[in-house]
Amino acid sequence: VQPDATSQEIYDGGMVVRREVLGAAHVDRANANKDEFTEDFQDMITRIAWGGIWTRPGISRQMRSAVTITAMVAHGHWEELAMHIRAAITNGLSRDEIKEILLQTAIYCGVPSANTAFKTAQQVFKEMDTAPTPPN
Repeated sequence: VQPDATSQEIYDGGMVVRREVLGAAHVDRANANKDEFTEDFQDMITRIAWGGIWTRPGISRQMRSAVTITAMVAHGHWEELAMHIRAAITNGLSRDEIKEILLQTAIYCGVPSANTAFKTAQQVFKEMDTAPTPPN
C-alpha cells in the first residue's frame, strides 16, 4: 500500500488488480451478487487483499499466485483453489509450474490434500481446454 494513498485509491487499485487476476466476468458476478449482508465483505477483500497486498511491489504476481495456491491447499479451500489456479495461469504460471507447486504441497500440506488439489487442477484445465473461444 502506498503510504499516502487514500482509501478510495487503495480500493480502485485493488479493483484493477482483482479484475486483471480473476477476470472481469468473475468480479462482475461477485459485485452483482452482493447485497446489504455481503457488501462490506466484498469491499474488504477488494480494499485489503487486492488493494493492500496484491498491489505491493515486493514479489511478482506469479509468486503471489504460488503462495495463494499453497494456502488454499493447506486449508482445504477447493473452490477458491480452482479460482486461483485459473488466476495463476492468467498471471503467467505454466501448468508444469502449477504441478510443481502441488507436488511441493504434498510434502508440506499432506498427500490427501495434494490429491484433491491435483484433481481440482485437472478439472480446471479440462474446463479451460473445452471452453469456447470468445470472438475477437
